[in-house]
Amino acid sequence: MKLGALLGVVVLAALVAWMLANEGAVWRILDLVRQAGWIGLTAIVLFHVVQLVFSAEGWRVLLDPATKRPSLFFYMVARWIREAVNNLLPVAQIGGEFVGARLLNRRGAELRASIASAIADLTVELVTQIAFTLVGLAALLLTAGNGPTARLVAILLFAAAAVAAAFVAAQWMGLAHLIEISVMRIGRMIGWKESGEEPALHAALMEIYGAKRRLLRAALNHLISWLLGSVEVWLALRLIGSDVELATALVIESLGQAFKAVGFAVPAALGVQEGGYVIVCGLYGLSPEVAIALSLIKRLREIALGLPALAAWQWLESRPGREKASFPSSRGAS
Repeated sequence: MKLGALLGVVVLAALVAWMLANEGAVWRILDLVRQAGWIGLTAIVLFHVVQLVFSAEGWRVLLDPATKRPSLFFYMVARWIREAVNNLLPVAQIGGEFVGARLLNRRGAELRASIASAIADLTVELVTQIAFTLVGLAALLLTAGNGPTARLVAILLFAAAAVAAAFVAAQWMGLAHLIEISVMRIGRMIGWKESGEEPALHAALMEIYGAKRRLLRAALNHLISWLLGSVEVWLALRLIGSDVELATALVIESLGQAFKAVGFAVPAALGVQEGGYVIVCGLYGLSPEVAIALSLIKRLREIALGLPALAAWQWLESRPGREKASFPSSRGAS
């Protein structure tokens, strides 16, 4: 966590130094954001809600429909809050998953099912991001050539893919057993009730991973959500006067998200996201000011959606919950 924070500080300091060295850069960035206007920024916020629907459905379908599963609307609320925690609070970019699991548990889903579905959803999201980034890398090599920067991006992509693959493999090898106690300690700190026995988290994960049809549905929903992110970038760039093609927006979003994934330990990827956009946008002749304005528009969208989400989280926490500590063993289930 300290190294991640240091990385974010270094990148952010480099960007600040660049803006100080380039007189008027800050004002040009702010002018670009103002060019988008309130109507444009509102359109960006509303469009992200569409992404939220597909991300929430990708999470929802992972739970066995035979068990007590909250509605899609509640999953949308949980996903909304989960993103707000990851984007706005000083935690690494997976803190929201614990909050999401708690919300499901308070809604009546069994404890280990809630935790396992949050971890499995994160895994599916990582795997589909790799596929999305590979598409973006292929589009980059076709449209921007095979220069040194493109090769650097490819190296970072493979680093992110290796981290994601290790995360998935570790779950199959039993890492879930090692984190059970830590998860439950965190759970007790944020209000989960004790069940009298450790939840069989690894078994619950294997049950989810064994449901191939549900996994495919989850992956499809997350892929659609990633692709919609490219449309959001295309719209934002159009609003600030950059006439780019959808294919270019796909490259910028997919590789920008890959940079963000590499810096997952940095709270809100502060500095890492901006640096990634500067590098990728530069491949298409877009100025650093345009890249930072794009990142700033995304940050404004995160704030506009995130602050109400954090308030909604506190309101939900103040209401009586319907927690279930455990559910019957699934051993032998198909």
